[in-house]
Amino acid sequence: MKHLIDTQSVIWYVDQDQLLSPTAHAVITNPANDLLLSAASVWEIAIKVGLKKLTLSLPYRQWMAKAIADLGLSILPITVDYADVQAGLPHHHRDPFDRLIVAQAAVEGIQVISADPQLDAYGITRIW
Repeated sequence: MKHLIDTQSVIWYVDQDQLLSPTAHAVITNPANDLLLSAASVWEIAIKVGLKKLTLSLPYRQWMAKAIADLGLSILPITVDYADVQAGLPHHHRDPFDRLIVAQAAVEGIQVISADPQLDAYGITRIW
């Protein structure tokens, strides 16, 4: 089964695994699951590291390569279709990165691994 892992969840898995719920951890570590990471998350992490709002356990490029390899992540690109759906979403959540993740999940019909209960307002399936 395919799952889209949100930014916070991938950061927690790599650097603070104990913060994940048991359910999220089980889904992430199940080899039968295909994990996707939004290109928006790749960008969001880079922005926060560059602004010194986020410190990772390794330099950004190394950290990202490790996360992708360790989790077997596939990067879900940002497309016009996803951006179009995101533009039409109600404003339950103001974070543009999270809104794009919601749009990607909606278009692809996949579940999102996220601790953020605000995503539930969009009618997607959130695993936590």
